[in-house]
Amino acid sequence: MRVGVLTGGGDCPGLNAVIRAVVRKGVQENGWSFTGFRDGWRGVVEGDTVPLDVAAVRGILPRGGTVLGASRTDPFATEGGVRRIREQLAKHRLDALVAIGGRGTLAVAARLHAEHGVPCVGVPKTIDNDLSATDWTFGFDTAVGIATDAIDRVHTTADSHSRVLVVEVMGRHTGWIALHAGLAGGANVILVPEQRFDLDQVCAWVDSRFQATYAPILVVAEGARPRDGARVEGSIAAWLAAAIERRTGKEARTTVLGHVQRGGSPSAFDRWLATRFGLHAVDAVRDGAHGTMVALRGTEVVRVPLAAATARLKTVDPARYAEAGVFFG
Repeated sequence: MRVGVLTGGGDCPGLNAVIRAVVRKGVQENGWSFTGFRDGWRGVVEGDTVPLDVAAVRGILPRGGTVLGASRTDPFATEGGVRRIREQLAKHRLDALVAIGGRGTLAVAARLHAEHGVPCVGVPKTIDNDLSATDWTFGFDTAVGIATDAIDRVHTTADSHSRVLVVEVMGRHTGWIALHAGLAGGANVILVPEQRFDLDQVCAWVDSRFQATYAPILVVAEGARPRDGARVEGSIAAWLAAAIERRTGKEARTTVLGHVQRGGSPSAFDRWLATRFGLHAVDAVRDGAHGTMVALRGTEVVRVPLAAATARLKTVDPARYAEAGVFFG
């Protein structure tokens, strides 16, 4: 068999581990050949390829990013995109495509399979952990670890100057990183997009924390917004810090982690998960299970329909968020 591999969307720790596992198992156990497409769906549309063999994936397990590159190209928004994809599959005599990506990348794979019969198998990646049908996506654990380390570090500087520290983490639509890193880092307030916050309550928590002679740490997802509908321009952390200073008279500073959460070497868990996903993706291709995505359920890797995996956003459950409220203020 001849199999194409692509990594789409934003970069994410663990992508190289998937590529390595797919190629190693496909070559060593099945004798397959692999073609890598550069920069996600752009590479498939434009025929920008690179050969993938065992030598090409040697040593990439601990590397962050992706050796294939990534982009957010949508072939359905590109003139002749689907036709050009079919032409490239025929040109390279490919029997299947392994698409490694988040909701955008996998939604394209699902549609290509459902509407045009393109044989695709998906592998879920995103630091946001917001893909339905899988308990975990690789990249999430690394991002949470980076954010937790940052929170640990700002505790000491906050206490030294008796000031408020607001740490902004990624999460435009979901608050998984904020919730997990906030709990792990001992944050006094955690704000997520799923639950609009009351600024008066936030300020009350800040005052309560100072009364206990501790400087408060607030962790806020970039997509969190106030309940009163106040307009937020720019960073939510900067907006929140300014509002807290005005209302409480306490000095507030911000730390916006940004893309540092997506960079660097993947954690041990993400290497493990990404590797298992890659191995099971090869099995799905072998079995002709096109239109499916590998997913983690508990500790088992299973196959789920791509359409189900991309149908909805996996958001933070209110009950899960409520658990963290014990530590607020």
